[in-house]
Amino acid sequence: MSILVVGSVALDSIKTPLARCRDVLGGSATYFSMAARHFSPVSLVAVVGTDFPAGYARLLERKGIDTSGLMYEKGKTFRWEGEYGWDFQNPKTIATHLNVFSHFNPSISARHKKCRNVFLANIDPRIQEAVRSHIKSPRLVACDTMNYWIESKRSRLVHLLKKMDIFFLNESEARELTGESSIVKAAKYIRRMGPQAVIIKKGEHGSLLFADNYVFSVPAYLLENLYDPTGAGDTFAGAVMGCLAGAKRLNRRALKMAVVYGTIMSTFAVESFSLKRLASVTKSDIEKRLRLFRKLTLF
Repeated sequence: MSILVVGSVALDSIKTPLARCRDVLGGSATYFSMAARHFSPVSLVAVVGTDFPAGYARLLERKGIDTSGLMYEKGKTFRWEGEYGWDFQNPKTIATHLNVFSHFNPSISARHKKCRNVFLANIDPRIQEAVRSHIKSPRLVACDTMNYWIESKRSRLVHLLKKMDIFFLNESEARELTGESSIVKAAKYIRRMGPQAVIIKKGEHGSLLFADNYVFSVPAYLLENLYDPTGAGDTFAGAVMGCLAGAKRLNRRALKMAVVYGTIMSTFAVESFSLKRLASVTKSDIEKRLRLFRKLTLF
């Protein structure tokens, strides 16, 4: 089944201890789509400015991503500039220019409204809820968030979670949202808000899946090459949702395998700046890394 993702398409400028890049393709919906495409058809809804490079749009199209929902508005594309230290954690934001993204009002076509699997990427919960209202008979709806929305629009976010099947967030976001220092208590708290499953991203320490009466812990894959962690969380979510959209049943096994594939796909995202590595990944690459991951976690 196909997936609809609503989020950002951006131009990123990034500096790490190893190198730097400027105005490369980024954004939550971009990374999500590039990962999800390996498992299910994906349609992207986002907004860019008239300065958005045509080559970037063609790249998405060549990879089989439906970009009919990519809107062009007069002005400049959303830009983010950040810098990582040697721990490659919590980048320092140098500059954020929302530009046309500041008044993003997603237009959901009649065809996209029929998508039964929906991912609401990291955007204003007011917009996430508006998009959700357009989807009449969803099979699976999930969302992501960030500290900014928890701090500025918590009530909106809490209201949205009543309508979510899966909620993705990281450790600090889970603690801030719930006021719980224990990540286990935080996950239980969030599940009581509405989501059937809560997936907590732990970066280089893997991820945790909390669902009905069980917890599943997935370690990180050990990498030799780490260049840029930007977009790893969105890539993770894309693979998870792609797997679930393609699953016959949304049961425990499907959820576990989806989180494992999410872990595998996110490792490709960090091996280069922007989409360079993700764009070249093949099914064979994914399955090979999965086999190595099985050996790594076998005891």
